[in-house]
Amino acid sequence: MAELVTLADGIAELVRDGDTVALEGFTHLIPSRAALEIIRQRRRELTLVRMTPDIVYDQLIGAGCARRLVFAWGGNPGVGSLHRLRDAVENGWPAPLEIEEHSHAGMANRYVAGASGLPFAVLRGYQGTDLARHNDTIRTVTCPFTGEELAAVSAVRPDVTVIHAQRADRQGNVQLWGLVGVQKEAVLAAKRSLVTVEEVVDTLEPRPDAVVLPSWVVTAVAEVPGGAKPSYAQGYYERDNEAYRAWDQVSRSRERFQAWLSEHVHAGAA
Repeated sequence: MAELVTLADGIAELVRDGDTVALEGFTHLIPSRAALEIIRQRRRELTLVRMTPDIVYDQLIGAGCARRLVFAWGGNPGVGSLHRLRDAVENGWPAPLEIEEHSHAGMANRYVAGASGLPFAVLRGYQGTDLARHNDTIRTVTCPFTGEELAAVSAVRPDVTVIHAQRADRQGNVQLWGLVGVQKEAVLAAKRSLVTVEEVVDTLEPRPDAVVLPSWVVTAVAEVPGGAKPSYAQGYYERDNEAYRAWDQVSRSRERFQAWLSEHVHAGAA
């Protein structure tokens, strides 16, 4: 059964230096508060995995938490570039950052393979691209039935996956709904998992189209109201578009970014 923990205790126990960490959520239910706690606890040398790195990963990279990024697309959605990511790749600040690029379909299939306990996934994709020449996690295989040449991608198995959801009950069963990306697959693929939720309730009410992660596939649950802000949580709050616009200015300058870290993340920390 999943353990109910505080956010600080969950990160301290589950996220370790050098880990491969996936923080998933597609536009919706992004585990923003958990990412800030990883920064606050000064984790280092992480391999960050995410379908679509946005400002959460910009913050982690700028804070010096990452050594490698595995992803399909990166940007500040609706605004522009991730300036801390660019600075790390182009200038090695605050530390050099390795990157491993995939397509969205490739990343999704890698999670599915990891969740299924398989070493790789097969898909029709990457045709006409040169990604395979630069990425040793993409290979070509021949179908034993048709002879067709297909792409194969190695499974992703994070050391720890962190997601945000709407609710969990006191036994640690998790319920999420709305725009759901690969959160379920990312949890199932991981060795350990932390789910932050808007609220812990006595009983999960049946809800059409909701995804339920049973307690036995989740390591820990932390009640973190507002844990997805500035992204949105359907049924709880809307997306804070102004926060995404404001981040563009904060992140353009190393000095402004460091001032933001001091004021909004590390202030009052032991």
